[in-house]
Amino acid sequence: MGKKQNIEKDGYVKKQTLTLAILVALSIGFFGGVVFTVYKSGSGQSAQVSAKQMPAPTNQTRPDVSTDMAVKILKLEKITAQNPDDASAWVELGNLYFDSSNYEKAIEAYNKSLAINPNNANVITDLGIMYRRSGQPDKAVKTFDKAIKVDPTHETARFNKGIVLMHDLKDIEGAIKAWEELIALNPLALAPNGQSVDQILQTLKERK
Repeated sequence: MGKKQNIEKDGYVKKQTLTLAILVALSIGFFGGVVFTVYKSGSGQSAQVSAKQMPAPTNQTRPDVSTDMAVKILKLEKITAQNPDDASAWVELGNLYFDSSNYEKAIEAYNKSLAINPNNANVITDLGIMYRRSGQPDKAVKTFDKAIKVDPTHETARFNKGIVLMHDLKDIEGAIKAWEELIALNPLALAPNGQSVDQILQTLKERK
């Protein structure tokens, strides 16, 4: 993990470690000036996909998909049907479902990959994001905890856990604890607007 991370607006971290500068935003909100942001992690996407900004959560799980995206999905669906033990293909398919906001399909694909390779903290983190976006914040937090157990240095999972606790579960104390642990791991962690996570923590503590 890099010592300095950039956290983009509106999202969970997916498909990359924080040593990379490519972060995808998924959801945004404000709490006393604090940005609600969760990121995709490092499960292996292309740069052009990871640069996309995703909308805030809605009940829509099958939005319009571009022809190019649909072709890629069909191709990978065929590959995974023919090679069900190909963990990387399941991850790639999950990433496409993720980027097309097909949350349930993404959850299924990521779980297929994790059944083969259960210790991929990036994929576990992305799975947590999909649980949150499908309206299952408690399951999202448990999944982020699983990613942290697999890789205690996984900053993305730790940051995302704090966001879900604060924004979705209204557990300010839990969010503070999650981010204090992140700061202990990386004192230079930054939010998408350039604000340090340490500053966010101070704001939360002052306003709680």
